Amino acid sequence: MELLSFKPIYQDRVWGGDNLRTRLGRELPHTGPIGEAWEIVDRPEAQSVCNQTGKTLAQWMQASAADIMGPAWAKTRNQPFPILVKWLDCQDRLSLQVHPPANLAEQLGGEPKTECWYITEATAQAGLYVGLKKGTTRSQFESVLREEGGAGLQSLIHHAPVKRGESILLESGRIHAIDAGNLILEIQQNSDTTYRVYDWGRVGLDGKPRQLHIEQSLSAIDFDDFEPEIVHADFEAPQRILADSPLFRIQQFNLKAGESLSIQSHQSPSIVSLVEGTVVSLSDHSGQRQTLQRGANVLCPYVWGGQFKATCDATILLTDNF
Repeated sequence: MELLSFKPIYQDRVWGGDNLRTRLGRELPHTGPIGEAWEIVDRPEAQSVCNQTGKTLAQWMQASAADIMGPAWAKTRNQPFPILVKWLDCQDRLSLQVHPPANLAEQLGGEPKTECWYITEATAQAGLYVGLKKGTTRSQFESVLREEGGAGLQSLIHHAPVKRGESILLESGRIHAIDAGNLILEIQQNSDTTYRVYDWGRVGLDGKPRQLHIEQSLSAIDFDDFEPEIVHADFEAPQRILADSPLFRIQQFNLKAGESLSIQSHQSPSIVSLVEGTVVSLSDHSGQRQTLQRGANVLCPYVWGGQFKATCDATILLTDNF
């Protein structure tokens, strides 16, 4: 089976912009605030289409689940691909939000969503709202939310400045918002459930206030989650783990020009995300070569074996164990 690449699905967002074109060199479908590029997705409302064959990811999973995911998936053809990969162009602040934890998601009518953010670019003022400030109580939070309309919540949420190359894992239940000035690669559990707690008093692209989900949010927020740490940038270590959860693992590889990252077949499916530089892929099976530019995300099936060779200094994120 080939290395699989897909056509991005672009999403308009009130907080988006033009950085996917200006910074990643993408040809966008139109001008205006494009906030997301769904790179690898297998959902009823959004299907990645393979560049090589025109098949959707769901069609690949139906026909070749064992080849993509490994022998354990041979009898699970009705299960979607478990990971969703996105680019986020956050030129304005996102809503203050939370994703439901697994033990409550079904009860709340949604899906759990654990995600990891990798900051590929950040302005000098860029930051993240992640978790609560130490000492914040549920009653204090709820009082501000209900009595003040949410306008004072910013003072209760931990804010961390960020720089290029930093990252953070957000487990379901962690309250969060991406601040303006970030270009982020998001690697997440396959879910699209978001409960908005507060939207900073703005309106959506249709000119109307966006829907809030107050009761679901209060049920979903982990009120014992205080001031999580950012994983700081390191472009010198040849290899390190950025995130390791029961749902996926993300490793960072910093390659010098001419160095290679080898993917062994029949070990695990993986996703390769090129966040810096250019690499050439070479399959051990077919001998086919493919050049990947910064911003590319490709699926390496269980049966694919090959290597990615850096043509210049390059940084690769490898997602596996899903």
